[in-house]
Amino acid sequence: MPPKTRPDFTFETAAFSCGHACVVGVDEVGRGPLAGPVTAAAVRLDPARIPDGLNDSKTLTETRRNALFGAIMAVADVSIAHASVAEIDELNILRASHLAMERAVKGLATFPDHALIDGNMIPKGIGCSAEAVVKGDARSLSIAAASIVAKVTRDRIMVDLAQQFPGYGWEVNAGYPTPAHLRALLDFGITPHHRRSFKPVHNILYQEHSITR
Repeated sequence: MPPKTRPDFTFETAAFSCGHACVVGVDEVGRGPLAGPVTAAAVRLDPARIPDGLNDSKTLTETRRNALFGAIMAVADVSIAHASVAEIDELNILRASHLAMERAVKGLATFPDHALIDGNMIPKGIGCSAEAVVKGDARSLSIAAASIVAKVTRDRIMVDLAQQFPGYGWEVNAGYPTPAHLRALLDFGITPHHRRSFKPVHNILYQEHSITR
């Protein structure tokens, strides 16, 4: 197997060469969980002050992610945004994740000329020149930075929510459908932070509705 590659500044450099002065990476986290918001980050790195060790957030330990989060926040222009559970249920998770990314881009101190978007789709309302980068968090340093910021932020939100709604294990599962989380849904019921449009939650609601009729 070929060695695993690390993200670099190739996509950003190419965008600069096309005349784009302000280039940002954009990523989101939280499409798969049954609970909590979807969170996006947009990050504009200073080429002269890129923190060492940036990589796809999924490949990093929690300790390393937290350290890099602080380093990114100290040297980069960062914007973090969310789409709520209500918006996820109303719009669908894909559109809600795009909405969070659009909000993150709009929240930057300087509106970008060009955005590097993790994945294979460009949100319709991104508002600037953009390109989709498949597996971008493992290929672009700006997207890797955005992936770290988004994940650390969302994980912290879920830890806070776990204090308000104990028993679901959100402090360790971040709202994803682990066996323990699914058992807790049956044992304790559905909270205001659960996504009612997601099948495991919807099925429980449907069963409860059928029983009470």
